[in-house]
Amino acid sequence: MSNTLPALLFVGSGVALTLELLIGGIAVGVLLGTSLAILRYMYKGICGNCIGRIVSVIRGTPLILQLSIVYFITPVLLDCKLSILATGIIAFGINSSAYVSEILRAGVESLPKGQFEAAKTLEITSCYMWKDIILPQVFVNIFPAFINEIVSLLKETALISVIGGMDIMRKSQIIAAEHYEYFTPLCLAGAYYYGLVILIEYIGQKIEKRKFYAKNS
Repeated sequence: MSNTLPALLFVGSGVALTLELLIGGIAVGVLLGTSLAILRYMYKGICGNCIGRIVSVIRGTPLILQLSIVYFITPVLLDCKLSILATGIIAFGINSSAYVSEILRAGVESLPKGQFEAAKTLEITSCYMWKDIILPQVFVNIFPAFINEIVSLLKETALISVIGGMDIMRKSQIIAAEHYEYFTPLCLAGAYYYGLVILIEYIGQKIEKRKFYAKNS
């Protein structure tokens, strides 16, 4: 394709939507996933089993199905039309929350049980126990896995093109359709995604090193 530079700029203009979906999805995923993990740990009976089943369903169904449900069925149920950005953030956030919940659950279960018993003995309320004692340790331990989840979600945001979102993937598809040549536009899209992955991993390594030095200083 001769117009490589214009194509590069056009595909690159989809980075903004991709990042908005990533940041919004991760924010929803962390908040909802943390809540699910805490509730599942605290309530091990029927409530915990129900939460576990919900997480299992989310993880066991395709993300594109969840995206379609939010986009096509939510307006019927709530009588309101969601924007593509809102749809993506909700769908990606819910999907991410299931994985974040499992990562956090594994992190919580890896902690010594004595910390929970000590907090109970000292009559520390559950809110402060989780906020000041448990979660800070868990987030440090699961940080590498959390970075992997961010990278996975970044690549999954490409599904927004299915409902017309003008992200990196959709922009490359437009270029490909206009020029009847798919190799170069798709390679450009892949280069953008790979560049973002490298950036995320670089930031993650910097944060992890800072936490390591702070822990050992």
